[in-house]
Amino acid sequence: MGRGRVQLKRIENKVNRQVTFSKRRSGLLKKAHEISVLCDAEVALIVFSTKGKLYEYSSDTSMENILERYQRYSYAERAIMETDSESQENWYGEYQDLKAKIEALQKCQRHLTGEQLDKLTLKELQQLEQQLDTALKKIRARKNNSLFEAIAELERKKKTLQTQNSDLERKLDEKNHAEASTQHHETEHHIEAQRSPLPILSLSGNSTITIGTYQAAERMVEEGEQQFPAAQTSSVVIPPWMLRL
Repeated sequence: MGRGRVQLKRIENKVNRQVTFSKRRSGLLKKAHEISVLCDAEVALIVFSTKGKLYEYSSDTSMENILERYQRYSYAERAIMETDSESQENWYGEYQDLKAKIEALQKCQRHLTGEQLDKLTLKELQQLEQQLDTALKKIRARKNNSLFEAIAELERKKKTLQTQNSDLERKLDEKNHAEASTQHHETEHHIEAQRSPLPILSLSGNSTITIGTYQAAERMVEEGEQQFPAAQTSSVVIPPWMLRL
């Protein structure tokens, strides 16, 4: 049958209490040594017996080094806790101030929108009316400035568009003038080509007519009187082969 759980309470029997103290003290010192060796931890153990006798264990060579480190850590931790407590108090005070400011702003906003005016006195209503008049003047001045700025911007865009339109019209006129000039030169060249004299006919006994093409010779025969003066036409002798055509 297993051993039951021992209830932790003060041992009334003095002898049994002393025996238990000796056994537990030895086991506690052993456990402190084991944890310092196995886990490479700094351990300091202090035990006072009922009669005030001191039992201690230190993993370091000096118990004072561990105790000094413990005091520094405890002081730093207490300082942090005190700082946190003071910070919390300051935060709470700031929260209350901000809350009061928000409530005042919300109340003023409701008054400006014409709500909750029943509790205001005549002087407060006059001050509210003056605030609204001042705000309206500022709003109208800002609106007028915005309109003037918009008009000025539109005028600037208008001038820019007019300048661009003038440039486009000038370029279009130059292009039309160039095309008209080119067309005029081509027309003059065509007229000069039509007015150019026909090639001179070289006729002899059995020689042929030396012209560019046969169509030119035929056109010359048909329109000889119109193309040449009467003096030149009378001196031309048409060969027989042309009459047979």
